[in-house]
Amino acid sequence: MKDPRRIIIDTDPGIDDALAIAIALKNPQLDVRLISTVAGNVPVSQTTENALKLVEFFGADVPVARGCEQPLFRVLECSTYVHGKDGMGGFEFPVPVSKPIEKHSIIAMRDEIMSTEEKTTIVAIGIETNVAILLKMYPEVKERIEEIVIMGGSMIGGNVTSSAEFNFYNDPHAAEIVFRSGVPITMLGLDVTNYGRLYTGTNEKLKKSGREGQMFSAILEKYVAGTLETGLPVHDVCTVAYLLKPELFETDMKHVMVQTEGPAAGATVFHRRPEMVEGEPNVKVCTGVDEPAFEEWVVSQLCGEC
Repeated sequence: MKDPRRIIIDTDPGIDDALAIAIALKNPQLDVRLISTVAGNVPVSQTTENALKLVEFFGADVPVARGCEQPLFRVLECSTYVHGKDGMGGFEFPVPVSKPIEKHSIIAMRDEIMSTEEKTTIVAIGIETNVAILLKMYPEVKERIEEIVIMGGSMIGGNVTSSAEFNFYNDPHAAEIVFRSGVPITMLGLDVTNYGRLYTGTNEKLKKSGREGQMFSAILEKYVAGTLETGLPVHDVCTVAYLLKPELFETDMKHVMVQTEGPAAGATVFHRRPEMVEGEPNVKVCTGVDEPAFEEWVVSQLCGEC
């Protein structure tokens, strides 16, 4: 058995973030070295508290580092309508005993990446502010990053504006910096994450599967991203699914740009006609997902054989 893959999760928990973090912490194929928080679904003070709650809930020994409070050039627009005021749908976790480490998450990420010759994967499931500043401040990390796996963007239209997905809308400049970094990038946008869904039957299985499953079920029932009857998209889970079960996804290499200004800020743009492309492909874009197999896999990860 090969060594587990070293990952850093940069996140803004968030209900779907919580499920992604849970799977990553529970799966022996992943070695979660750090959870870095960023403002997004809720302010960074709350995302940091949520990360600490999740780490303690699952009994994990993983440091949490607090990151950026605001995007680079825009004013943050949170998503409390979707995730609840506390980002966790009001679920009553125990008050965390632990505290975030003293280092800012950008420095903590840099130190963790440079601490070994082994390459590290960054799983970015919030806005890209921390990751963009990391790459700008400490370009030496690029050689030791295996891949940046991003939940963000869309080739089919947005969920905030007609063209922009939430994470890229909130910090388009950061997303553009990351896409121009030269680091291998895989993008899981709304093209696939809208179809990484859980349904009522899965929720009922979770509800009957013990303490952890009951928590998952409770927060999913408060998640206003869709309905369990018609399919509830768990966007951020797709990133961890891609790492652990890449055969669930179809991919294509594309030259992708992020619009940074104007009414289409946050839009991801690519040419559909190859002869018009300027520059080499810079992003592996996930373009499809096996929906039934995805749901079955998520169930197996969250509650085993339930």
